Amino acid sequence: MLLVWPLVCWQLWKRLDPGRALIWSVLGGYLAMPPLTAINFPIIPDLDKISIPNLMALYCAIYVAGDRIRFLPEGKLGKLLIVLYTLSPFATVLTNADPIQFQLNQLQGMRIYDSVAAVTNQVIVLIPFFLARHYLRGAEGARKVLEALVLAGLIYSVPMLIEVRFSPQMNVWVYGFFQHDFFQTIRQGGYRPVVFLPHGLWVAFFALMCLVAAMVRLRAVTAEARPKAFLVLCYLAFMLFLCKSAGPMVYALGLAPLVLLTPWRWQIVVAAILAAIVLTYPMLRGAHLVPLQQIVDFATGFSADRAYSLQFRIDNEELLLARALERPLFGWGGYGRSFLHDPVTGQMTTIADGAWVIVLGIYGWLGYIGEFGLTALPLLALGREAVAKYAAEFNRYTAGLALILAANMVDLLPNATTIPFTWLMAGALLGEAERMHHARLANRRSQLRAGLHGGAPKRTVI
Repeated sequence: MLLVWPLVCWQLWKRLDPGRALIWSVLGGYLAMPPLTAINFPIIPDLDKISIPNLMALYCAIYVAGDRIRFLPEGKLGKLLIVLYTLSPFATVLTNADPIQFQLNQLQGMRIYDSVAAVTNQVIVLIPFFLARHYLRGAEGARKVLEALVLAGLIYSVPMLIEVRFSPQMNVWVYGFFQHDFFQTIRQGGYRPVVFLPHGLWVAFFALMCLVAAMVRLRAVTAEARPKAFLVLCYLAFMLFLCKSAGPMVYALGLAPLVLLTPWRWQIVVAAILAAIVLTYPMLRGAHLVPLQQIVDFATGFSADRAYSLQFRIDNEELLLARALERPLFGWGGYGRSFLHDPVTGQMTTIADGAWVIVLGIYGWLGYIGEFGLTALPLLALGREAVAKYAAEFNRYTAGLALILAANMVDLLPNATTIPFTWLMAGALLGEAERMHHARLANRRSQLRAGLHGGAPKRTVI
């Protein structure tokens, strides 16, 4: 499959418009290609289910579609965040050349080779961001993304249902190995699906994205098509329930009234607020402003096992946050250096689940601001447009996609669910935020000119 997928991408770009070809190259590769498997060449990063679709999408955009891609955003802040995200590994390597000694062994120091590989990998990861900003900006681009999610959810439900009934075996049947701890797939007397993703939590969050996309579609279709759209929504909600993951179900309950009942402008504002909270979360945790005990007590009311798991995560995060603050600016680097270890054997004594604490420990505040700031930038930019005078009108597709990206950012607190589609959504929304910024400036100029000619300036109604 690793060797076949480039041919699949090439055919997609030959047969579809560039926007849809990009979506299915990235999303299809993420859903269908084998996890934890890579072609490992010297020097260059591993070729796996992330890098192969990304690189092929870039190749096809340049050589099949014949387009010129602008890789940097328009604003200075976006350019700075991309520089931080891609180049901060250099600083991390230079400040972590020292090995970490234990009585029986040691953890090696970082090498210049590590920085070259890390920077190259960071650039490859951002390819969907760059391409989506070019091809998927605007209401039509967001609509294509949401339609693809609904269709992908319906297709992927077939192997998901098989695994719910017969246990997670698709990866074993197709690729010959199981990608995680089988015990973690057992939930509530049954199984939760994994299919070809790293863990059942990734499948659950994918099901959530598909469900929210179906909610947006329900409001968008005509009255005649609404019964069918409602049945699709109910089916995808049932699939999310079968995933047996509390977090995505809580997200769905919170997002449903927003998507189905509120104006687009409010949805954008909520998405921007959520992005700001996630972006500042490490500072809130460090200042003890997050009500952790109340959250654990709330979880206890649902399940003692889930509350124990949450408390275990929180305890480990507190230890890892203290560890990260020992080298706050550039982090500890790779090879497990950001974890706590037994002083004698060197065995790890902590684990990390949330992307926020993983990134902060490895790359420090510079890397964290680069990654999370770049993910939050489209939502914050759209939020600025939502409250600005002379703002252009929003559309339901952009608002729905913004809420999905905001939910993805929130899920980065308990889990590390940054996927290629995360960057694709962020790029599409940043392109739309830039377009709306230009439209707002044009509205302002036109209304000011109208005022000079005797007409009172009017504010655009959203």
